[in-house]
Amino acid sequence: MNRRGFLYDAGAAAIALSFGGCASRTARVRTGAQTHHLVNLPLINASWDRVIRTTVGLRPHRDSGFRLETDKLDQKLLIHNYGHGGAGMSLSWGTGQIAAEFALEHTERRAAVIGCGVVGLTSARQLQRRGFDVTIYAMAVPPNTTSNMSLAGFTPTSGLVERRTPEWDAQFRRAAEIAYTQLQLLVRPEYGISWIYSYSPSSNENNNATPQGANPLLPSQLRTGQVVLQPSEHPFPTKYATERVTMRIEPSIYLDALVRDFLLWGGHVKIRKFDTPRDLATLEEPIIVNCTGLGAQAIFGDQDLVPLKGQLTHFVPQPEVNYQTLGGVRPEGPNDFGIHMMPRQDGIALGGTSERGVWSLEPNEEARKRIVDAHIALFAAMKPPSGKPSVATASARPPSSAPPLESFFDLNV
Repeated sequence: MNRRGFLYDAGAAAIALSFGGCASRTARVRTGAQTHHLVNLPLINASWDRVIRTTVGLRPHRDSGFRLETDKLDQKLLIHNYGHGGAGMSLSWGTGQIAAEFALEHTERRAAVIGCGVVGLTSARQLQRRGFDVTIYAMAVPPNTTSNMSLAGFTPTSGLVERRTPEWDAQFRRAAEIAYTQLQLLVRPEYGISWIYSYSPSSNENNNATPQGANPLLPSQLRTGQVVLQPSEHPFPTKYATERVTMRIEPSIYLDALVRDFLLWGGHVKIRKFDTPRDLATLEEPIIVNCTGLGAQAIFGDQDLVPLKGQLTHFVPQPEVNYQTLGGVRPEGPNDFGIHMMPRQDGIALGGTSERGVWSLEPNEEARKRIVDAHIALFAAMKPPSGKPSVATASARPPSSAPPLESFFDLNV
């Protein structure tokens, strides 16, 4: 065997090993140039008596796209980094790096980050990596942030709109490329990031002709390929199904890990409320990074900000389930493309809502019933696995002897 052949085989083996958590799915069988898929998935025990909670989060959306630019607040450098909508988990490492690069133009190396969601935490970490002494000021910290309420995956074009500029598009592409690479480097249990298979049932083969997440703004290297499975190759109650590999982020694990990294690098968290720019001007740090999300509407008067209300209902966790579904089948027949399921250690999350302009944090019961009933119908109609499926090993939260995160917080409301 030549060196190139050896490297190819070794790489293929490494990829196979990296998907050990997807063992509940049988391997692909290659015949010549064709790939035949024999998908064998464990079933989800879906019923109303297995619902354990419903959570609500308000995505900070701007029709003109996220705001990432510099400003002045008296003599302070003010950097805005907010308004990511449903793409905060996906883009934050990238927008955080660009924000840190703006900060490098200042002679001082002390910065205040306002907000402790994923955008604030990644901005703080990118600043620390460039030698800044950073303090996070926030009213809420994990697990009580909007970021904790997200389904979470690499969906950078989620909620994208057409009212953009060429300059913003270029900024978006760079942020997406940075974030995609960074998230891949964090794929391990202690960060709650992993690669899993994602399936989209469809009654029409053409519905799956375009790769999921395909968008002119998103370079092809930032999304994985897909395969359209034929009727005999999948367990879903539709004629076809699309299979692709996707990135999963488990918010409760990921955000705690980011907070720990921030604290271990010498960062500080102070619980504090800001009502106006004048309140921010009293901070001693010469650089302020505004990651307040929807809070920027009240503090800075950004009327372009609008909430997109989303909610998730969770079933009891099933460690053997390690695949995502996008879409389903309504009882009357047509596909329900608005629903999605993501298995996590803290529950099997079911979603499918986006209510524009709704500020209420109360669950929408009509939407909850629609989403849960649609998933019950989908999973009840799936074919059971042939033979005994392998059980995927759930990644346990790593033990830690560190003191509780709350012991590091400085209460200053």
